[in-house]
Amino acid sequence: MARGRTYTREFKLQLCRQAATGEKRPAQLCREHNLSESVLLRWRKEYDARGEAAFAEKQVSGDEALHARIAELERFCGQLSLENAVLKKSLKNMQSPGGMP
Repeated sequence: MARGRTYTREFKLQLCRQAATGEKRPAQLCREHNLSESVLLRWRKEYDARGEAAFAEKQVSGDEALHARIAELERFCGQLSLENAVLKKSLKNMQSPGGMP
């Protein structure tokens, strides 16, 4: 999925403040910054809901962090298991009578 431009948190807050205080109309902000009205509307909804805390990086909960760590360790375990199987097969081939001494 193609993603558009990325805007800083401060930029989003600035535009939302300007619209909220009536300093500039939403249509004017969209024209000046080449934004679609739907983008500004989405930002304003978040700003209305969270105020100055809007657009902050999402904090990962303890459970989400644990699940991510478990998934990472499971991938690592699978990789080690595969490497172990390859090494065992190589060792077996080397010890067989047709293999190298």
